[in-house]
Amino acid sequence: MKIRRILLLALVWLALIPVQTPQAGQVIKIATLSPDGTSWMRAMRAAGDTIAKRSQGRVVLRFYPGGVMGNDQSVMRKIRAGQLQGGAVTIGALAGVDKDVEIYGLPFLFHDLREVDQVRARMDATLLQGLEKKGFVGFGFAEGGFAYFMSNRPLKTITDLQAGKVWAPEGDTISLTGFRSVGVSPVTLPITDVLMALQTGLIDTVTSPPAGAIALQWHTRVKYLTEVPLLYTYGILVITDKAFKLLSGPDQALVREVLGDTFKAIDGQNRRDNEAALKALKNQGIEFLQPPPRDLAGWRKSVESAQKQLVAQGYFSRDLVDKVRKILAEQRAGR
Repeated sequence: MKIRRILLLALVWLALIPVQTPQAGQVIKIATLSPDGTSWMRAMRAAGDTIAKRSQGRVVLRFYPGGVMGNDQSVMRKIRAGQLQGGAVTIGALAGVDKDVEIYGLPFLFHDLREVDQVRARMDATLLQGLEKKGFVGFGFAEGGFAYFMSNRPLKTITDLQAGKVWAPEGDTISLTGFRSVGVSPVTLPITDVLMALQTGLIDTVTSPPAGAIALQWHTRVKYLTEVPLLYTYGILVITDKAFKLLSGPDQALVREVLGDTFKAIDGQNRRDNEAALKALKNQGIEFLQPPPRDLAGWRKSVESAQKQLVAQGYFSRDLVDKVRKILAEQRAGR
């Protein structure tokens, strides 16, 4: 009887102890065109491992690299459909979410990287806050670098450009408006079709950052680089606000910290990669060209009208454009 009573008391005591059942991790599916094994993907996988470890498995980032989920537009469609919760995309993919986040990509907005740094230091947070109001959480921008004209024939003047078969990214309103402002009707293609188009002669001119041209093998099909920074390119990793809010407060803070730090590192590394890529293009025999100052001034003047047109049409917030221009004016006056 005594043993039975002891066993009964033990069972009652055990029943009163709260059972700690393992909590299933919140899986966030993220797709990107970046191939697996690249420095970018290695950094993102390391960030995912850190987040999983520090959250004790409560947050799991699952990556789909190499375009297995399609191009950036396909990724955004799958995010809207709920098949994915995030994507690492070029900034143009977010035009349907928040056009203002594309503002750094206005043609001829920046003269050099010092101006980029000044504007970004004061405007990145504003752009990310605006994006979050539209339902997407971003963790910083990753520089793609300045895009340059790369062509199969010398390109120094607007007349040279008008005579070419120029590529523009499919659905890129900013690029299309800029080209049309100088009388160019570009061939619009998805980025995945550009190499074949260069090989077949469908196009003979592309715009790309140096590192991008090498990674996509476009540099093997061009002979000249026009050494004028046309526009600033950049990317971002976004997660839907809906998925992000499923995380606890501490886990949200953790994800912001780790992905924010990771994107700062990627941002800096991308700049170094583009500097190295420019040297590599020169070493491989691509000829670097400088437009005459008069022609360059004409390009800038023509494209400025396209910028004003985009603002007038409501593509960008006028207040935001004014803030960026004020920072640039201060920078140039100080210089």
